[in-house]
Amino acid sequence: MEVFVRLLALLVVLLLGTGLRTLGVLDAGRTARLNAVAYYVALPALIFVSTYDRAIGELLSPALFGGLLLVLFATAGLAWMVHRRRASRARQSVAVVQSYHSNLGYLGLPLVAATFDATVTAIASVVLGVVTLIQLPLTVLVLSTLNGADAALGAELRSLARNPVLGALLAGLAIGSIGFSVPAPAVTGLDLVGSLALPLALLCVGASLQFDLPSVDVGATGSIIALKIVCMPLLAWLVFSTLDVDTATLTATVVMFGTPTAVSTFVFAAELGGDSEFASLNVFATTLVSMATLFLLITLVG
Repeated sequence: MEVFVRLLALLVVLLLGTGLRTLGVLDAGRTARLNAVAYYVALPALIFVSTYDRAIGELLSPALFGGLLLVLFATAGLAWMVHRRRASRARQSVAVVQSYHSNLGYLGLPLVAATFDATVTAIASVVLGVVTLIQLPLTVLVLSTLNGADAALGAELRSLARNPVLGALLAGLAIGSIGFSVPAPAVTGLDLVGSLALPLALLCVGASLQFDLPSVDVGATGSIIALKIVCMPLLAWLVFSTLDVDTATLTATVVMFGTPTAVSTFVFAAELGGDSEFASLNVFATTLVSMATLFLLITLVG
């Protein structure tokens, strides 16, 4: 019941963001500023606090790294098989990337931190870092190749070096690995800031969700929902159960891969020739349905 109430509260905050956008309270400028606070301040603080007292060897094992690669590329391969016959390249490219590109930062990690203990949260931070380094270039490559768009992949890779989320992860793991002691007041302050990551992120995601019912392609959107929030976490469960990892790793990976399609896929679709209206609809649909599937996943692995 506690998990259900928590996820219901998340859904309320998400829909609140959508409502505030509709009323004009969260316009594009205010949403961008709120997004900046979440992305550059709250989320990095959450990641740092989760990892600063743990050595990298405790969190990133060969089994975790290999399992993450296997789940991501296996889901991407399944997505290609399912969507390869779609008539529109613009829609096909979006369908493929939105079937595997997870909302790990704005929903996955904050949700794990609010639901599970520090060990699971620390592993989820590493999952965020590793998968982001792979899924972002992969998404740019798929969209630009299928749509014939001119994408500066090198620029996207260089932007990862300036990514505050990855920077916070590396800083936390480095400090944890050398055993440096962080002052308690600093940890308390960062922990307080990090606790704002989930509500801020949900408001931003809610303010970004848009859809047009007459344009709904039920078959395509249904396939994306099935692949992203049903098949991907089940595949993660199978892979990491087979690898015989500890409970914390299994929990973190299954929940993180059970998150909906990332809002950033809409931005990439708009920039690289994808069907942006279709992309927006799928972000909304996977996010809404994931509230139920995440409840089930958290109940099972928790």
